[in-house]
Amino acid sequence: MLTEMAHIGSDVCEMQLNGVSEVMDLLQIDVETDVVEDRAGREAAPFSRNVLRKQRHWERQLAAKKSKRKEEKQRRKLNREQESGSRTDNPQFTKRVMKAITKERLAEAQSTGLKLCVDLSMTDSMSDKEISRLAGQLRRLYGSNKKAIRPFHLLLTDLREDSRLYRECLRMNAGFLNYMMDITEESCLDLFSPETVVYLTPDAEEALETVDADKVYVLGGLVDESIQKKLSFSRARELSVHTARLPIDEYMVKKNNAKNFHSKILAVNQVFDILLTFCKTGSWTEALQAWFPQGKGYVVAPEFSLPLSVPPSQT
Repeated sequence: MLTEMAHIGSDVCEMQLNGVSEVMDLLQIDVETDVVEDRAGREAAPFSRNVLRKQRHWERQLAAKKSKRKEEKQRRKLNREQESGSRTDNPQFTKRVMKAITKERLAEAQSTGLKLCVDLSMTDSMSDKEISRLAGQLRRLYGSNKKAIRPFHLLLTDLREDSRLYRECLRMNAGFLNYMMDITEESCLDLFSPETVVYLTPDAEEALETVDADKVYVLGGLVDESIQKKLSFSRARELSVHTARLPIDEYMVKKNNAKNFHSKILAVNQVFDILLTFCKTGSWTEALQAWFPQGKGYVVAPEFSLPLSVPPSQT
């Protein structure tokens, strides 16, 4: 009897232990399930509606900041262009508009403008230093023509592509091949009738009185540091064309200076600036006073002198 009761007690205890074990197993399953679900919830959190809404809001703010920065950059650029335009004769125009206007003027000048050739046939006897100086003068001449309200139709004649001057112009003058002027290996007489050509040289007897639209004016493209006499005049004689000089003797007088230096020899761009100003104002006095270099030892005669409105050019 006692033995049976002991067996029964042992079975009951075992059943109780088994029950406790099953309960613990169930509890462990529930805990693990909760942990797994909690982990899954955390992994899915970035894709919840709330997180996606915040992410979209952040992206919109970022896009707005980028757009604002772009607009501010464009506004500053426009202000710079307007400030640059205000320094020109047309303050209401931007730099881009002014560039288009200049291009249109130069294009019109090539068909209707006063014609001016630079004769470059005398460069073979020039030194490399003189060639470089002439290339710089041609750049300044073109720059003056670009700024003119009524530009000339410019032609560089006798300029060979295999010449030192051509190579130096390419090296020194950015965009030389895009200059709105005619560049040719031909002579001025290959392009125009001799009767229409006026060769400007300081050694001519006749002074230039006016600029005629029916004439073609020629400047000798020459830099001569050895001061050889009458080179451009000899070239004009060779071509058998009419010659003229700037009216320096008629409007200017010698000025005393420490070196007692007086010269009427001007660079091609200086002669061109004088012609441009005369064509604009109709006044040799104003043109010579504005552009004849002070270092040459001449000043406008007192009876012709005017208040300076343009700074004299410097050599």
